Amino acid sequence: MGQRRYPECVTREGKPRLRSLEDVVALPRRSPLAAELQRALAAASRLHGLRSDLSPVPVVATATISEAGAYRFRKRDPIDLRVSRIGGRSALGFLHELGHLLDHQIFYDRKTRSWASAVHQAFAPWRDAAALLEKRVLPGGHSRQRYFQSVHEVWARSYAQTVLLRSEDSALGRQLEKLQSEDDAHIWQAEQFAPVAIEVELVFQRLGLRQLSLPLAA
Repeated sequence: MGQRRYPECVTREGKPRLRSLEDVVALPRRSPLAAELQRALAAASRLHGLRSDLSPVPVVATATISEAGAYRFRKRDPIDLRVSRIGGRSALGFLHELGHLLDHQIFYDRKTRSWASAVHQAFAPWRDAAALLEKRVLPGGHSRQRYFQSVHEVWARSYAQTVLLRSEDSALGRQLEKLQSEDDAHIWQAEQFAPVAIEVELVFQRLGLRQLSLPLAA
């Protein structure tokens, strides 16, 4: 048998520069998810950009039933974002994985393999606010709960919820309201989450990645 061949990472070129998210990721054009993913990406892009030297990171639609999405990478380099078209959670799943990509690319420590959400100073007030959130519980054992409560996972969940909350897109807003009405474990209730959403936005302001000069919503 031949050696297992790993997928190639996204290439880098030139110096990092501030770019829109539409220039950072490449959405699938012929997928049934295309319109929904475009709405979600547009909502995120209205909040911030990313300083990067990456070629566009491909977004791949899958039929996975075990997870809504995945961010694949090797060391400091992305491979792709994967989003399942099964389960009706594509926008949330995509934004969750986009949150992981941002976390990984804003800062990565080669020695400790820590990402920005865990150690970067710009995330410190967010970490304090997120520590006060209710610890939601998923079905499963201790290892699954530990992963679900990890800093980078809480960041991805709070990032996705913030984008839905601030989207000004009625379809995305209805998705968030539905998840909250169902008490979905991946989402926090509106009153509890409000201060955390502001801290998510302030992370990007501190990093100089905010695209808008509008006051932050309370």
